[in-house]
Amino acid sequence: MAEMTVRRIGVLSLAKMYALFMFVIGLIIGVIYGLALMVFGAAMASLAGRDGAAMGGISSVVGGLIVMIAVPVFYGILGFIFGVIGGFVYNIAAGIVGGIQLDLEGPTMQYAPPPPPQQWGPA
Repeated sequence: MAEMTVRRIGVLSLAKMYALFMFVIGLIIGVIYGLALMVFGAAMASLAGRDGAAMGGISSVVGGLIVMIAVPVFYGILGFIFGVIGGFVYNIAAGIVGGIQLDLEGPTMQYAPPPPPQQWGPA
C-alpha cells in the first residue's frame, strides 16, 4: 500500500463535481415537489366548479413544471459556489495542517509466466 497526502485540491474541479452532485440531488427533490404540486393543482382544477378555481389549479400545474426546472438549476449553482468556497478552505487548511493522508493500493495484476525460451539448433 502506498501512503499519499492530498495537499491541494483543484478548486474548479471540486466545484464542478459538487455542482453536478447537487444538481442531481436538486433534480430528485425538484421532481418530487414538482409532481406533488402538479397533482395537487390538477386535483384542484378538476374539482373546481368555477373558472377562477380552475385557473388556480392550472397555475399550480405550471408552478410544478417551474419547480422541476428551477430547483435543480438553483442547487447546481449553489453547489458550484460552495464547491469553490470549500476548495479554497481546504487548500488553506491543508497548508496549515498538512492535508489528508490516504492509503492507496493499486490493482493487483496477475500475469501468466512467459513460455520458456526455445532452443534452436543447427539443422
